Amino acid sequence: MIHKSQSNARQFILGLAAASVLSTTMVTAAKADVVTSIRPLAFIAAGIADGVTDTQVLLPDGASPHDYALKPSDLKKIKQADLFVWIGPDMEMFLDKPLKTLPQKKRLALAQQANIVPLLMKGDDEDKHSHDHVDEANHDTDHEHHHHGEYNMHIWLSPEIAKQAALGIHDRLVELYPEQKDKLDVNLRKFNEKMTQNDENIVNILEPAKNKGYFVFHDAYGYFEKHYRLAPLGHFTINPEIQPGAQKLHNIRTQLVEHKAQCVFAEPQFRPAVIESVAKNTGVKMGTLDPLGSGLEIGPDSYMQFLTQLSKQYASCLN
Repeated sequence: MIHKSQSNARQFILGLAAASVLSTTMVTAAKADVVTSIRPLAFIAAGIADGVTDTQVLLPDGASPHDYALKPSDLKKIKQADLFVWIGPDMEMFLDKPLKTLPQKKRLALAQQANIVPLLMKGDDEDKHSHDHVDEANHDTDHEHHHHGEYNMHIWLSPEIAKQAALGIHDRLVELYPEQKDKLDVNLRKFNEKMTQNDENIVNILEPAKNKGYFVFHDAYGYFEKHYRLAPLGHFTINPEIQPGAQKLHNIRTQLVEHKAQCVFAEPQFRPAVIESVAKNTGVKMGTLDPLGSGLEIGPDSYMQFLTQLSKQYASCLN
């Protein structure tokens, strides 16, 4: 009888332990994180959320924010997010409808924030110094498909906007986790200090590349080029999904033959044979720029690492 009682007690204790583990597992599974649309935004968010909550990214490496089809698992991740950070509908139209199901406090469209709107570049701003003349018909078609508006939405490539994005994410996380305000304040201060130091390092990295002409495949780098005073000659396409026209390719090749450019940059996501064919027998070097930081780990220093990596990609081809 005593043995049976001990056995029942042991089963009861084991049952409680199992229930506790199950409860913990369920809480963990239900735990929501900061989720961002693209990897560079996760780099910024991770710097602010470090030690407070995890940061996840929605789009897998190699996917383009210009044209992505959401999967059921993506929709689930959006629904469970404590905070979803994205550029906005002008860049990521595919997210507009799903994100409207989230409460306002759980979604942050950076390009619509009051502290970021004044820093946005108009499409024409990034081409002021371009020697590349595009026929108007092609330009209008590309512009409509790519920007869906008058501004360049590649805002994650602007160090100034990144700081404002970090502030916006900080303020929203303080609302969501008021008990973590001190930690979030420290993270924001560290992020800004690291950005200042990193900016000085990048200026040094890019110094030998100043005033050296080049072409990029995809019209994505205007903010970065403007900030660091680089000298792009133009781009192959505004929308990476659309191949450049014959007239544009002729104009680019003419400039390559005349040695106005030192380098032509492709991208990991887009390596069209058209770049190789245009650059063939011109003596112009080919490089690769990664505007999304594919493969970089998400952590508190990731955004600084991302900008440094991009700078070195420029420098390695232009030096």
